[in-house]
Amino acid sequence: MGVFSHAEFDGHESLHFINDASTGLRAIIAVHSTVLGPAAGGCRRWSYASDDEALTDALRLSRGMTYKNAVAELPFGGGKAVILASNNAPKSPQILAAFGRAVDSLGGSYVTAEDVGMSVEDMRQVQQHTKFVSGLPQSGANAGGDPSPWTALGVYLGIVAAVKVRLGKESVRDLTIAVQGVGHVGAHLCQLLHDAGAKLLVADVNRDNLNAVKNAMPVAVIAPAEILYADVDVLAPCALGNILTTATIPKIKAKVIAGAANNQLSTLADGARLFARDILYAPDYVINAGGIISVSHEYYGGSSEVEVCADVEKIPQRLQSIFAESKETGRPTNELADEYARRLIAAGKK
Repeated sequence: MGVFSHAEFDGHESLHFINDASTGLRAIIAVHSTVLGPAAGGCRRWSYASDDEALTDALRLSRGMTYKNAVAELPFGGGKAVILASNNAPKSPQILAAFGRAVDSLGGSYVTAEDVGMSVEDMRQVQQHTKFVSGLPQSGANAGGDPSPWTALGVYLGIVAAVKVRLGKESVRDLTIAVQGVGHVGAHLCQLLHDAGAKLLVADVNRDNLNAVKNAMPVAVIAPAEILYADVDVLAPCALGNILTTATIPKIKAKVIAGAANNQLSTLADGARLFARDILYAPDYVINAGGIISVSHEYYGGSSEVEVCADVEKIPQRLQSIFAESKETGRPTNELADEYARRLIAAGKK
């Protein structure tokens, strides 16, 4: 399959394949759109089954960032980087330096930050080789730092908005919520849900993540293979994407799906399948925008955490608008969100 004919290409402006023989860095930087600003999106480090899988992930994530940034009304386009993890090239200062140089070579068309497999400290090392980076350690009341808590806050507020629409509940108190993935974002989300009185079921392939959450609050741990099908009120996917498919959707018992994972739907048609089952789906890039909102405030400077919080608190309003239009028109929420994002980008072109 050629790159330009790839099913997920979707008019990407540019693709950059990095192969640094001296460090072992192999990475892809995908720039989907710079219409609304520099293409911003985190860097994911992951062990992919194939190069084609890595390319597909980069393309889908990059396009998702374009839509996410547009809907969140941020002065960013969309991009994403993936580093192909390998036992032959473990994460090292040399690999992070090579990645920083690769980002810098794009002259600001792409702005990076941390994502799955990367950390604030990693971004600090990347910063030594490029200024086009965010999600860096901050001090005082300045906006920035680890974006995970802001992502979790936005998802929590989105869950509250969704259960009000679908379940008629004013809060998550006494609701049972399954959280798939309790890493940086998932753990913060669990704490917010627990503090609000929810009952939690959790799953993660990482034993350390599970132990940290179990030690922090009462949770029921279930197998990763079973979490999607748990008899719960809300399913919150907070791990990797491509989990809502023709195979999984018929077996889901939750009435609301609202989580932090990117690209939860395997295909656009899967949104229609959820809608047909009367499962309210919160479009992932709308509900999980809290992190990039923080990144934007940090990157452009002059903002406080209070301002970041005010912008994150707009997420449930956007979701409520999508939910209302879905009810009125009888159309899936993901289709409506995509159309809204494309309208904003088209307006930016003009």
